[in-house]
Amino acid sequence: MLLLNLALIVVSIAIFIWGVIHIDQQQTLAGILMGVAIFYWCLPVWLLFAGLRVVHPNEALVMTLFGKYVGTLKGAGFYFVNPFMTAAPVPKASHSELAAGGELETESATSGKKNNPALVKKRLSLKTMALSNNKQKVNDKLGNPIIISIVVIWRVADTAKAIFDVDNFVDYLSIQSDSALRNIVRLYPYDATDDEDANEKSLRGSSMEVSQKLAEEIQSKVDVAGIEIIEAKITHLAYAPEIAAAMLQRQQASAIVDARQLIVEGAVGMVEMAIEKLNEQSVVELDEERKAAMVSNLMVVLCGNRDAQPVVNSGSLY
Repeated sequence: MLLLNLALIVVSIAIFIWGVIHIDQQQTLAGILMGVAIFYWCLPVWLLFAGLRVVHPNEALVMTLFGKYVGTLKGAGFYFVNPFMTAAPVPKASHSELAAGGELETESATSGKKNNPALVKKRLSLKTMALSNNKQKVNDKLGNPIIISIVVIWRVADTAKAIFDVDNFVDYLSIQSDSALRNIVRLYPYDATDDEDANEKSLRGSSMEVSQKLAEEIQSKVDVAGIEIIEAKITHLAYAPEIAAAMLQRQQASAIVDARQLIVEGAVGMVEMAIEKLNEQSVVELDEERKAAMVSNLMVVLCGNRDAQPVVNSGSLY
């Protein structure tokens, strides 16, 4: 169509020049041809140029004709469409904040500014993008307040739904991600510490399962907006400041108990082995009272927090 339009421009110029030359000889024919050339320059030539569209890789143009959706140009290339078709506007946030990996910033309704997003672009990005919302405080399954944030990897799968079925598909995704995050966090504890809950999934110990569940939850909510969720990952997870110190003491106490238990089990085995070796090799004969004293001394040495201070007995054993 571009080559055809250029050829018609050349032909119209030639016709106009011919009409000017022969205006005295053939007034009627020359006048008609000159009028056709002038009319072509005024309207058709610009309509044919207006129908040309360039689509870059991973971009799309959502086309409408007199308010009716007619299709989407997705493949990269040079196209000619109906000159009266227009590309639907795309929310600015889908190309500014999110393309740069930033966080969404919405104007408050009480700030006195309009809360509607600015529609400045006509090209819809089909690239894979990341949404990272602000950290938020949520209660886990046990009611403990935690601070958590996620990053959602997504892309536009259905251009018509993204543009026409929701007001701003980026804001819609952000809100639904926050809602899904709260719903999923309430199903899991921060950490499973009890023995009977050793197989229970937790936010800290089962990050892959939680991420998969989170991605499925978000996907179920954003299908209406034509968005495909590729991945959802937890990027920050911590106890809220008001309980962080108490939970740290709890973790320290649990670690100390586990360490003591391991030390005691090892000390008992070493004492048992020492008594057996003494009996096998007949190094010394000990009655029950002396065995109990030796066991007590060995347990103190092996389980004590500090190095033992030995007392040497230079007299009789009894």
